[in-house]
Formats: sequence, structure tokens, C-alpha cells
Amino acid sequence: MQPMNRRTVLLGGLAAGATLPLGAPALARTRPRLTHGVQSGDVTAREAVVWARADRPSRMLVDVARRPDFRGARRIRGPYLTPETDLTGKALLRGLPAGEELHYRVTLADDRTESAPVTGRLRTAPHHRADIGFVWSGDLAGQGWGINPELGGYRIFRSMAALDPDFFLCSGDLVYADGPLTETVALPDGRTWRNLVTPEKTKVAETLAEYRGQFRYNLHDENLRAFNARVPMIYQWDDHEVTNNWYPGEILDLPQYTEKRVDVLASRARRAMFEYTPIRGENVYRKLSYGPLLDVFVLDMRTHKDANGANNSPTQDQGVLGARQLAWLKRELRRSKATWKVIAADLPLGLIVPDGTAFEGIAQGDGGAPLGREREIADLLSYAKRNKVRNMVWLTADVHYTAAHYYDPSKAAFKDFDSFWEFVTGPLNAGAFGPNKLENTFGPQLQFQQAPPRANTSPAEGYQFFGQATIDAETATFTVNLQDINGKTLYKKTLTP
Repeated sequence: MQPMNRRTVLLGGLAAGATLPLGAPALARTRPRLTHGVQSGDVTAREAVVWARADRPSRMLVDVARRPDFRGARRIRGPYLTPETDLTGKALLRGLPAGEELHYRVTLADDRTESAPVTGRLRTAPHHRADIGFVWSGDLAGQGWGINPELGGYRIFRSMAALDPDFFLCSGDLVYADGPLTETVALPDGRTWRNLVTPEKTKVAETLAEYRGQFRYNLHDENLRAFNARVPMIYQWDDHEVTNNWYPGEILDLPQYTEKRVDVLASRARRAMFEYTPIRGENVYRKLSYGPLLDVFVLDMRTHKDANGANNSPTQDQGVLGARQLAWLKRELRRSKATWKVIAADLPLGLIVPDGTAFEGIAQGDGGAPLGREREIADLLSYAKRNKVRNMVWLTADVHYTAAHYYDPSKAAFKDFDSFWEFVTGPLNAGAFGPNKLENTFGPQLQFQQAPPRANTSPAEGYQFFGQATIDAETATFTVNLQDINGKTLYKKTLTP
């Protein structure tokens, strides 16, 4: 067993000067305080990111140990948390032992004293074949449905935590920056939904401070904070971190926005996102290796997306990945020696996702040869076939219901690819919608779906979903369970490599 070493790289804290709307003024306390729990993320065999936020300028200190009593712990001096980063910060823990459960403890130190500690736990990725389990979903506090303490808050995180996953793959829309909340919403059965509301959630986010407030809002939920402290996150964004169905260069025609330039909004949202999530580096798209059985390829289908339109050009370059990301993905898929290649996509491949009279997603309903954004995906899939990239599984959320799709080249208009599965799930706590229509360019065959009875069904009615994936170390089989808010399995599929 190799010892943990003391080296660390500091990932700068990112900030916003918002005060907590609940509770007494932080600076009246005699010592610093951690305000929103702790998080870990982007865990590999040897490294992990740990996140925290302070109530005042202070130094972030992280103790890490194999034991929950922290006997023999190593202390890492993290970054100094300042208002420049909204008092948030991240420390990169290095030299960790592979394939082990580790405990970490975050404290804050100012000139006079240290804060009370807040503890967390993570499991590092294995170097050798080992059982792996993770959960995924997306869409939190959308369509007017925020934290409702009377109904237990974001209780889906309790169901996911009960599975003791190695990590949580967040498929985007972790916040709804374009979704203001009201204190009460009338439910169809006569009950009243009661939201916790903070100042930043009373309007659409436009300023950096307002985008930061979107992320702080969700961290008021005790279920989410407890989950974050025990389950590392792999995070990607989708549209609602900025505004609905956005794309670079868009100019909004919406009265609720005074800032109409989406590029300006996206820049502010991106900064807040990197400040408030345990993401490593400066790119959303990245690969996380989880031993010989699993590589996770996280896509960014927003930053390089073309404008929403008819999406039907037979020749013009249109896409959601962009040339640089597509080249990266091809290269890394070809190099990957992992048995399973999970493609974490924030948009589904074959579901038609409209944006008014335009198209938000990849499919546009033609059902024939690849057009528009489909040409980029066709290029990727045919490349994977030529280079013998086996065992790709696509995981996504976005459409607010749960489904399983088998992509069959024998039934597709475009046939130059190997068959694969796509599993869709969500929302975590948002309005439920769907189902969407599938289109036949890549031959998706509907194997299962569960959707709500009407649009924007509230979380009180139970149509909230997540997925669980497990890989068996002995057989290398990949099993997917699509589950409801209470952890009930609705559909199960085991894939053989």
C-alpha cells in the first residue's frame, strides 16, 4: 500500500460576494465558518478535487486519511479563499492510494483561529479490475419547482446515496439560472407547493453575482449537501446553467433579460460554474479513467454549438462538439483500452428536441441520411467503427423523463456504425415532460420509457428519475437500472462486452 504524499496543486477559488439569506451575518462569528458543506470531484486513481466555501477570507486546509478518525492524516494547505472567487476554493489532492475509501476534513484558518471542520468521503478509482458503481441524472430546481422542505427537499439524493455509488455523473442543468421561483405554486390536487426562495432566485440570472446565487441556492438543501460529502461528482453543463436552449452568438428577444447577449451571460455563468463545482481544469470536456473497465468521456455540447435553426444542411458544417473537441474525442476513444467507454452527453442523439420552429438537439425529424448536426455524429460513429472502438454506452438526461434506446444500424438510414445503447434519465427535481419522438437516422429502437401524464408534472407526483450503472469485475458486464425518486427499479438491462 503506497503512502499518500504531501504534494498538492491549488485550483483557485472563484467568487461572488453574496451573503447567505438564511441565518445571522457570518462575520459576527468569532471564527471562520464553512457555509455550504464540502464536495469532491473528478476523482482518479491518484488525485481528487475538494471544494469548499468560506464566510470570510481564510485559508482552506484539507486533512486526508484512510481512517474516519483521521489518525495518521496528511494536511494539505489549500488556496486562500477571497471575495474575488466568492470565497470558494478548490484543492487538488495528489499522491492518493488507488482503489481505496478515503476520508477528508476541511477547515478554514484566518489570522486568529480555525473553523469547525466539515468532513467528507471519497473512493479513488482502481488500478486493477474492481466492481464499479455510479449514478447519473440532471435537471435540478427547474420549471418553478425548487427546494420544498415540507416534502423533504431534494429527496432523490437520499435514494442515490443509499446505493453507495463511487461517483455521481451530473448530466447538466445542475441549476436553472433562467428559472425564477415563487414562494407557492398551486398543485393539481389542491395542495400547495412551497419553495424556499432566495433573492437570486426571484429573477433570471444576468450578473455574475446572480449566477453564483443559483449554485448557492441548491446547496441550502441538506440532502444534496450530505450527498456531496459522500459521493464525488463528475460534472458537465447543459443549457439552463446559462439560459434555455442557448448557443454561442445568440441575441435574446426576451423581456425578462436586460442583458441580451448570450455570450456575455455564458461567460458569467461559466465562471460561476467553475467556482461552485468540483470540476478540474478549464475545459468541460475531459476524460476520467476508472481503471481497466471504465473510461468516462464528458462532452461539452454547448460551448461550440451552432445556432438553432432548421438543422438540415447536407453540406454545411453544423454541430454540437466543434472540430477541436471532435478530434479530441476520436483520439481518446481510439487510445482507450478500457472495456467500457461511457459517453456523457448533455443532449440525446435520436430524440427530437424542438426550440420553437427550430431544433435544439441533434435530430431534426427527417429520418433519412445525416443532415446538419447529425453529420458530426455520423462522422464520429463511423470513425469508431473503423477504429474498432467497442462498447460505447451513451448516458444523458435533458428531456425530463427516462428511457432506453438501442441504436441498430440494420434499421437505420445511416448504417456505417456499430450498434450501441443510449440511456436517458432525469429530472432530479424539476418539471417532468415527454416523451419526445425518436427519428430514424441512426436507427434508435425504443426499449423502455416512462414519462409523466402531462407537461411540467411537479416532483410531488413522483416522476423524477435517475440511473444506476454497475460494472462487474469478474464478468465485465455493464448493468443499467433506471430508477424512480424512491429508488425503485423501473427497467434493467445488462450489457455484455
